[in-house]
Amino acid sequence: MNRTKFHSTIAKRIYFFSLIIFLITMNLSAQFPAYVTNIESKPDATVEIQGNLDQGRTLDDFSWAWSSQNACFPGTQAKKFSGNHVFYAATLPPHAILTVTLVPKDKHANMSLYGYQIGSTTYSMVPELASCVSCEADYKWDYPHRGQKQDHTRSIKFNAIQNPYNVVIGVAGAEELKTGDYTLYFSMEGGSVDNSVQQEVQVHKIECAKGNSTSISGNLSEGVLIHDLSWAWSSQNACFPGTQAEKFRGKHVIYTTEIPAYSVMTIKVIPANRRNNFSIYAYEIAVNGNRIVPDLPSCVTCEADYKWDYPHRNQKQDHTRSVKLNAINHPYQVVIGVAGAEGLVEGEYTLEISISDR
Repeated sequence: MNRTKFHSTIAKRIYFFSLIIFLITMNLSAQFPAYVTNIESKPDATVEIQGNLDQGRTLDDFSWAWSSQNACFPGTQAKKFSGNHVFYAATLPPHAILTVTLVPKDKHANMSLYGYQIGSTTYSMVPELASCVSCEADYKWDYPHRGQKQDHTRSIKFNAIQNPYNVVIGVAGAEELKTGDYTLYFSMEGGSVDNSVQQEVQVHKIECAKGNSTSISGNLSEGVLIHDLSWAWSSQNACFPGTQAEKFRGKHVIYTTEIPAYSVMTIKVIPANRRNNFSIYAYEIAVNGNRIVPDLPSCVTCEADYKWDYPHRNQKQDHTRSVKLNAINHPYQVVIGVAGAEGLVEGEYTLEISISDR
């Protein structure tokens, strides 16, 4: 190798390694700008933040909002975002839903709310937002929506399934509004990390017949803990919200049966000890399906019953829990889960199943 070629090779290697070091350094130091307030979202909890529009800044360019890569709000609504913008950022973990609600202190203050979801290692800020995973916005309607009523509050929602994301939230004044107190609520459903090994879920088959009632005795000690409950608040199942996860943190005993076409199935669990806090859920899948929680990507329908957090008007709840399922044109396999609430792992119960005509 001649001297010139040797030096050229060394120079290229030095450049290559310098580039790698630069990129690593940039990645480690990457973060949101100082004017963005970072919010520590808490699993299955709500974080409350106080703010004022006078802490923000105006934006001159809104073309990012109606770009097809973002589709946040149309150009006809730009005036709803012409005041000051105050920015926040939060992390959205896998298997979680984040609802952000804006409540202006003055009910007459016209404020808007928007947010966008980006990669967990991305820190893009508007107006330099080339693209995002999703973008949501809420602002004062130009005219009433049929069957709906809007007040001074604004709300948006984000969902993460397999991957974590960064979420950027913008609180904006409408029609050049630049001051005004508000409260911002970050409510997380799910998002807890549990590295526990999932025990094998044992399934107990029950034979039921239309027109009859079937009674089964059991004990929570026969079940297992279901560590990942994110299937329950997935939009494909919508069984119970992440805010109610503690009602299902005990052991689960799983049963399967079948509901015939044109039938109604009522399922009721009766704890032997009235002081024991039980929950119940049941979902329908195809007759030949074999989806048992936590491996439930989707189902036909899912219903759950658990201890109420507060009294329901004109209703009274006791220690029993019950759900009801319907079948119209087709029979379905029904999977039933009897669960202990708040870590309950032992307790006798009776499970009653009845099937009637629609």
